[in-house]
Amino acid sequence: MKKAYLQIISAAALWGCIGLFLKLLTAAGLTSMQGVALRSVVGVTFYGLFLFFTDRKALFIVPKDWYYFFGTGVCSLLFFNWCYFNAITRSSMSVAAVLLYTAPVFVTLMSALFFREKITPVKTAALAVTFAGCMLVTGLFPLGQQAVSPPVVLFGLGAGFGYALYSIFSKFALRKYSSETITFYTILFCAVFSLPISGLHANLSALGDWRAWAGALGVGVLCCALPYHLYTAGLRDAEPGRAAILATIEPFVAAGLGILLFHEAVTPWKLLGMGAILGAVALLNTQKPT
Repeated sequence: MKKAYLQIISAAALWGCIGLFLKLLTAAGLTSMQGVALRSVVGVTFYGLFLFFTDRKALFIVPKDWYYFFGTGVCSLLFFNWCYFNAITRSSMSVAAVLLYTAPVFVTLMSALFFREKITPVKTAALAVTFAGCMLVTGLFPLGQQAVSPPVVLFGLGAGFGYALYSIFSKFALRKYSSETITFYTILFCAVFSLPISGLHANLSALGDWRAWAGALGVGVLCCALPYHLYTAGLRDAEPGRAAILATIEPFVAAGLGILLFHEAVTPWKLLGMGAILGAVALLNTQKPT
């Protein structure tokens, strides 16, 4: 079980690095959705090649099971990114991030419904501490006094819900397929459905910039293929609700990188929020899985 937790936390840490590479993509002239499309195309290409040489059986599925991967790749990965970027566009990173981290609540509720996962007092406390920590890390509370419009709330909650769906669909798919297969087809479905709506084909000139390729490799391999592989593998032995809370280590890593690499302000509230997130992770580890 500890191995599963380590895989999930490692995946979240890698997701926390995504901002580093998105800055390169943006500097090269790519839009957010084009970044999503490029991320999935690069991710599925490299992961597909990796499986071709190491585990070709993982590349085969029963065609009638397509809905598993439509769920993880389109309903979750693509929908979550679309909602998240819309929330950012209409408000700010901090507001969008806090709304995104309603995901553990959705996962916990859906896990109780579909997998009979118990909602324990410890898990409830961890959810509350996690959400409070995210608000502090992002600066939304108590320093931020931003008005949040209804569309932003809807997009933000949609991002959290879409993010949560990955754990649910993957848990069902793991009954039949390996984490490698699920990861590959999740990214493939996202790539196939995101390319037509991204407009990437109309901005191919941006790919002539080295920053586009450096960003694409980082965001596609290190922040897509590898973390989704680790997270899905961890889900095999971990409860979805617990996994979702452990994954909130992502904003902790993102905030830490912002402080170390981009000299972002270090405030007592941010440090308190980072401590709260770590505390929630530690709290979960004091309770045995139900």
